[in-house]
Amino acid sequence: MKPISLYASLVLRRCSVALGPFLLLLSGLSAAAEVSVAVAANFTAPMKRIAEEFEKETGHKAVLSYGATGRFYAQITNGAPFHVFLSADDETPAKLEKVGAAVPGSSFTYATGRLVLWSAKLGLVDEKAAVLLRNEFKYLAIAAPKLAPYGAAAMEAMTKIGMLSLLQAKLVTGESIGQTFSMIASGNAELGFVAMSQVYEDNKLKSGSAWVVPAHLHSPLKQDAVLLARGKNNPAALQLMTFMKSGQARAILNSFGYE
Repeated sequence: MKPISLYASLVLRRCSVALGPFLLLLSGLSAAAEVSVAVAANFTAPMKRIAEEFEKETGHKAVLSYGATGRFYAQITNGAPFHVFLSADDETPAKLEKVGAAVPGSSFTYATGRLVLWSAKLGLVDEKAAVLLRNEFKYLAIAAPKLAPYGAAAMEAMTKIGMLSLLQAKLVTGESIGQTFSMIASGNAELGFVAMSQVYEDNKLKSGSAWVVPAHLHSPLKQDAVLLARGKNNPAALQLMTFMKSGQARAILNSFGYE
């Protein structure tokens, strides 16, 4: 084999320098990955923002699906291809770990939510929720208690203030807190219990009227994230779990009323 000439050597070197940035770009693209995330419906708005910041920071893309926590449990245990689950409670991730559908010891509390009685109508709900005592409405919407932790919290709160028996006949349910919000926003129900994050942004009520339910009236709405079995070798899933603990993520969720 003949030795490479000095001229050829110089050409190769120049090509290498010229192609360097392009090769680095290709390397970055090949390192980017996608993570499929099951997100509790109450966390829709903040997670959209967090996903945008996550992509800017890491180059990875988060593909988001929203729904009821109980429904996601059934889907995940039946093989749904999610990598990370952001639950509306702390019990469901623990159950997923027990049945082998999630990585043991990977769960952590990413947020604690607040329950709000909300109406799309201005002035209907005051800071003492007197509208419940007046009982002059047709429908009160809540999320299905067996599927959605916020629905269970609403039932608990109504029981503690001694209003459940009076209001029971007027209850209408959505499968998720997202559906419940839509029922109220559309006017199909005059008011209902939703997540604070659905109606507050930057710590301000976006529309309508609301009563923030005192935290002592229901069990804490601790929301846990868990790395699912399908995500244990996914670099984007691992980085998202870390990013959810970051200052950037916490600032976003705090602005929507989460603690």
